Amino acid sequence: MKFTDLNLNTPLINALDELGYIHPTTIQQKVFAVAMSGRDVCGIAQTGTGKTFAYLLPCLRQWKFSKDKSPQILIVVPTRELVAQVVNAAKSLTTYMNVADILVATPGRLFDLAMNGSFKTKTIKRLVIDEVDEMLNLGFRTQLKNILDLLPEKRQNLMFSATITDDVETLIETYFNNPERVEAAPTGTPLENIIQTAYNVPNFYTKVNLLELLLTEDATMTKVLVFAATKKLADDLYEQLSPKFPESIGVIHSNKEQNHRFNTVKQFQDGTYRFIIATDIVARGIDIAEVTHVINFDTPDVPENYIHRIGRTGRADKKGISITFITEKEKPQQEAIEALMKYQIPMISLPDHLVISTELTEDEKPKVFMKIIKIKQPKKEDVGPAFHEKSAKNQKVNFIVRKKDRMMKKYGRPKTRGAKK
Repeated sequence: MKFTDLNLNTPLINALDELGYIHPTTIQQKVFAVAMSGRDVCGIAQTGTGKTFAYLLPCLRQWKFSKDKSPQILIVVPTRELVAQVVNAAKSLTTYMNVADILVATPGRLFDLAMNGSFKTKTIKRLVIDEVDEMLNLGFRTQLKNILDLLPEKRQNLMFSATITDDVETLIETYFNNPERVEAAPTGTPLENIIQTAYNVPNFYTKVNLLELLLTEDATMTKVLVFAATKKLADDLYEQLSPKFPESIGVIHSNKEQNHRFNTVKQFQDGTYRFIIATDIVARGIDIAEVTHVINFDTPDVPENYIHRIGRTGRADKKGISITFITEKEKPQQEAIEALMKYQIPMISLPDHLVISTELTEDEKPKVFMKIIKIKQPKKEDVGPAFHEKSAKNQKVNFIVRKKDRMMKKYGRPKTRGAKK
């Protein structure tokens, strides 16, 4: 099927032609027909399946000009990076349309603006919630519910999620009107275009050595996305590698300023940076074409995040490679990921010339637990005086003894000076 086979108008067809898009993806094709019927949609699809165009195309096809500049279409996404990318996608599709009433925002900022009266909610006809599972994971549950309560009841809802959790189900049941579920691929299915491999690695510093070795020796690693578990770990890894790869490495996480984050993504996209180190939260907002490799420096705690990570490569029918570093402590995460995918990740032997580090981080050092013996403190009522009582001979008693009595005690009889003359 081609885009020309869908019920698209001429401005949208011309825009797609200019962008070089001819064939719709599975999710784009399935969502379009349902959305055009006016029904609510629950789209289940992994990253990299073309979700953005899947909801923009039917929304723009049904859009009608209005003199009221308040938004007709509201799109809610989890990160500011994703806001920027959705806005760019909308602009590219509306080259031949005069559209000015689409609002794209993150939940927190959107709710603040709604409370300030910065825009009218009553004009919204279509609501799109993208990456809803990640939005709930980030703690936006309250803001999202508050926003939904502000919107007019008569509207069309389009929701997209890579996973359908209990929280997502509750949201659907409460706010959606019997949505039709459209699934591009079952949750947990490994993407066919991605070659998955993994290494058993003993510790953090050996992981650093392995990453440096792969980047140095593998010339095919031209655009590499490295995932770290935490912001601190991302910064630590950047400090370890930046001296060895000057001006070709970047780091991005939520503690970095917005301009830094945008510039890092831009330099990665235009090839200035050969690889960037990122955390899961920020990486959800990165949509970069032709990522050659995804390296999981840490095995993710949440199995679904593994699917999101590796979905950053192997796009547009191109092959991608994902490599995961797994320590003994991370084996349970590996098992959970493989159970979700129903697929066993092939293991690779470590290179013979890899330097195996014996240095351990504080978290990796074995913990010595000393048994603490608690001394039972006596109760207050059981505590005696601070000093022992003196012995009888040492006790001093102040009283007056008459001389007559002293003489009696000493001589056995009264001692007198004789009768007075």
